[in-house]
Amino acid sequence: MDDNIMIRVSDVTMRFRMNNDKILSLKEFVTTALRGKLQYHNFTALEHVSFDVKKGETIGLIGRNGAGKSTLLKIISGIMKPTEGSVECHGNIVPMLELGSGFDMDLSGRENIYLNGAILGYTKPFLDEKFQEILDFSELGDFINIPIRNYSSGMLARLAFSIAAVVKPEILIVDEILTVGDAQFQEKSKRRMMELMSGGATVLLVSHNIKQVRELCSRAVWLEHGRVRAIGEAKEVCGAYEHPEA
Repeated sequence: MDDNIMIRVSDVTMRFRMNNDKILSLKEFVTTALRGKLQYHNFTALEHVSFDVKKGETIGLIGRNGAGKSTLLKIISGIMKPTEGSVECHGNIVPMLELGSGFDMDLSGRENIYLNGAILGYTKPFLDEKFQEILDFSELGDFINIPIRNYSSGMLARLAFSIAAVVKPEILIVDEILTVGDAQFQEKSKRRMMELMSGGATVLLVSHNIKQVRELCSRAVWLEHGRVRAIGEAKEVCGAYEHPEA
């Protein structure tokens, strides 16, 4: 593989086995399964998707809800394994997906910095060194010492972003990250993302904000019904996405 290629997605297909029945309880599921009455159908989320991402590139993934964008990010992050095809990544990956999914709601914000940081692969000495930076960026102040079950969704998102953004990754995978918090925090998050990009990070960004993709990305991949509809220069692909009949 070319030394300049950080991510190679090769003919990736992802199928899920879906249950046709509207089963509302575990008891009903077990009873139906034992009777051999469960009915399934296959759902294809991604079909023969291929593209490369070069070192230092910022690639936007665009498409309607259900197009397969988040599934693709999870496969590239190593969270899911594709049914067919392969993904090669070269460099440490920081996935900003489902912010705060590693949080414990009974612990304080302070304790969750160390818990979530460990899940992301950060050491305790590193987190000790970066703690004040994380706290300052999150703007949580004294709330950092109370259980996060008392946080608003915006406060949770701010804390999660602040933990994830403190490292300088080689590959950054981002799913709608710049919608967290209020307008002021979104602008600060955007500036932090720009710093990571200018620092040489390779970035994969999913966003429904087409203006954002135009501003931040050099190229874009347009997914439609699990397939690549178009790939190329961000402004051109975004223009085609906004005016598909033109």
